Amino acid sequence: MAKNALVVDNDFFFVEFLAGILQKRGYEVFKAYDGKEGITILTEKPVDVLFVDMVMPKIDGRQMIQYTRQQFPDARFPIVVLSGTLIEQIENIHKFGADFYIAKGPIGTMSGHINRFMDRLEEQSFPFPDHTEVLEPVKLYSRQSTAELIDAMDFQEAILKCIGVGIFIADKDATIIRANEQGLEIIHKSLWEVLNRHVTTIFPPSEKFKLANELNKIARHRELKQIVFSATIDSKEIRNTVSLLEVNDEFVGWIIVIEEISH
Repeated sequence: MAKNALVVDNDFFFVEFLAGILQKRGYEVFKAYDGKEGITILTEKPVDVLFVDMVMPKIDGRQMIQYTRQQFPDARFPIVVLSGTLIEQIENIHKFGADFYIAKGPIGTMSGHINRFMDRLEEQSFPFPDHTEVLEPVKLYSRQSTAELIDAMDFQEAILKCIGVGIFIADKDATIIRANEQGLEIIHKSLWEVLNRHVTTIFPPSEKFKLANELNKIARHRELKQIVFSATIDSKEIRNTVSLLEVNDEFVGWIIVIEEISH
């Protein structure tokens, strides 16, 4: 019986490289190019092994791993991080929640290393009795540019966490790709209940139309910059500010800021 593998990486060529290895081993390979696509496939397809990169747009590898652990607590498939930033994050990999970690290295050495790993994965029942992290065997060094990227991402994450209002970021298909703790506390939901769900999920049924209307309005009239309106969530009056999310003048989604109104 053929097994299924899910490969999630925003590097198209690496996805094809890894898919080729797995297909030769008899796997049907599902491909995703960010965590958002990966979560969608994971909820629709049976998976026997999940390979995921860490640094990806929209929903990153850490969020996808945490989502998988929360939504599929009894899953028996291994989660394998295969990333080019492991060396720069080596002190924190225990926080990521994967089962195995393989650092990307030169393609010439990766094929043999991945096949040896898969040999071991297929020969032993998961989880392994001597379960340990796996790293690319060649000697790798931390790169300054990658370390700076990780620092910048951590800084942005800290801002989102510490800011005093609730923030939800929706992709252009109106599904939630980021949310901070303050916002989740206001709506009394966990990240895993809203991640990759339609943004109207954050409002009760009686208020969903109001949010959808304002999202459509600002998308049609970009000169508005932002729209402010009130809504009721759990008997609390909430002030909501909807703004367009644009990258290089291209519309990529919305930012919804919510805060409880004190009387």
